[in-house]
Amino acid sequence: MVAVIYLSVAVAIAGAFCLALGSALQERDAVRAPGRGVARVGFLVHLAQRPRWLIGTVAAGAGATLHLIALSGAPLTIIQPIGVTGLLFAIVLSAAFNRLRVRRSQIAAGVAVMVGLVGVLWVFPHGQDAPVMTSTTALVLAGTVMGVGLLIYLCAHWVPPGLRALLLAGAGGTALGTTSGLARVVASQTVADVTAVFSLLTLLAVALALFGGLLMQNAYRTGHFAAAYAMLLIADPITGVGIGAVLLGEGLPGTPAAQVLAVVFAAVAIVGTAVLARAKTRNPEAVRRFGTVRPATPSTPSVQENPHDDTAQRPSLPPREPSGPGR
Repeated sequence: MVAVIYLSVAVAIAGAFCLALGSALQERDAVRAPGRGVARVGFLVHLAQRPRWLIGTVAAGAGATLHLIALSGAPLTIIQPIGVTGLLFAIVLSAAFNRLRVRRSQIAAGVAVMVGLVGVLWVFPHGQDAPVMTSTTALVLAGTVMGVGLLIYLCAHWVPPGLRALLLAGAGGTALGTTSGLARVVASQTVADVTAVFSLLTLLAVALALFGGLLMQNAYRTGHFAAAYAMLLIADPITGVGIGAVLLGEGLPGTPAAQVLAVVFAAVAIVGTAVLARAKTRNPEAVRRFGTVRPATPSTPSVQENPHDDTAQRPSLPPREPSGPGR
């Protein structure tokens, strides 16, 4: 039994690395793809034709598969913390690919996200009963998630890149977490009836997965990869936990102390993610391509900020009239 747990831990570490590697590879092509800072749906078609992005997708899929295999041989309380260590892998890999130095503040923020996320998952109960969800509930859930995500997607162009990465990744992670919740219900029903896979819930899960993928690739496109990946790691499992607690009858933390702990751990994870979003290690290609352009207003022209040039784009002052006796 102990040997099985050790093997599952090794598989979970490999899965976390593969998932981080795949996402870091995807970021490279997401930043370089043509289009505006917030790309349209055809953006995914372009990415699907890039070999490196496809390799990244395969690696990410392999990581998710290895994580599920690890869960089959060891408890969730052991495997889930190992899974979120992928954030540290992602920070290091992204920095290496972009030839940037990993800062201590990034590592500290990554650890804070991991501790907060593991804490939230630890205090929530994990039910073992077969989940059940009606088609009406699934439609309302999917419609709400896609509606909010679409609003964020349409407004993201007007938001600074750091905040844009968090909003898009939060919406994308929520969509992917909802996909997991629906897939869990479908998988449970398929055990009793194989034809259950051909259902409305399956169609909704596929649609949400594609929508979540579009949002995540646009989050990577901002160049704030570590922040986007951290938000994905937070939003995805917490959405799954929330669906389980509210819609699948798994319940909330049972005691006031556990509820307070859940809030504290969530705050720690959010603070760590905010620090990553503010880190000055943005992908340099994203800075060159998209900068930090703010929308123009009638009174102030649109200006592309350059953090290394504090004299650029300063308004010129009218020449002063000569003064003194010679005037």
